[in-house]
Formats: sequence, structure tokens, C-alpha cells
Amino acid sequence: MTRRAPLPGAAELFRPTTPPKPEPRQTVVRGGSPRQKHDTKITVYVSDEELLALEHARLALRAKHGLAVDRGRVVREAIAVLLADLDEYGEESLLVRRLRQENGQ
Repeated sequence: MTRRAPLPGAAELFRPTTPPKPEPRQTVVRGGSPRQKHDTKITVYVSDEELLALEHARLALRAKHGLAVDRGRVVREAIAVLLADLDEYGEESLLVRRLRQENGQ
């Protein structure tokens, strides 16, 4: 039997003493990821008109704004914009309003 007093472990010594502060909703910053190798993939089916509109947008970005981006980047940015809008405006977000309109609500 040892005569040494038990000492607290690192978890007890370095634990937080105050609860974490919640992040305000407005500080959520979303951005589409740049062109890079992505590890996760989804398949999205679009109509011919939607694909053509996406391609027109990509070409307009290049011709009018000097931005050479691929369709995937445009889609990731569009998703980021909609999700940021949903985070900030919730019920009044563009996504909720459009989906409700689509469902006849």
C-alpha cells in the first residue's frame, strides 16, 4: 500500500469552470467550398431546363464577371446562400416560403 495521496487527473484540473456561451444565430457564416476534391457525393436529378439555366449562369459568371467556375461550385454556393438565409430568417426564409408555395400552403 502506498502512502501517497491520490491526485486529480488532467480532466479535473483542466475542465471548464463556466458553461460555454451559445453562438448567436446571426454569426453563422456559410460559404460554398472552393474547387477541391470532395469526399462526399450526392446525386441530384434536374430537368433539362434547370441544367441549361445552370450552364447559362456559369457562362454569365465567366463572361460578365470574370469568374471561371464549374457548375458544382455554383451549386455549392447556391446551397450555402439558401442555408444561411434559412439560419437567419427561419420561417421567413426564401427556402421555406418557396417550399410552402410549392406545396400550396
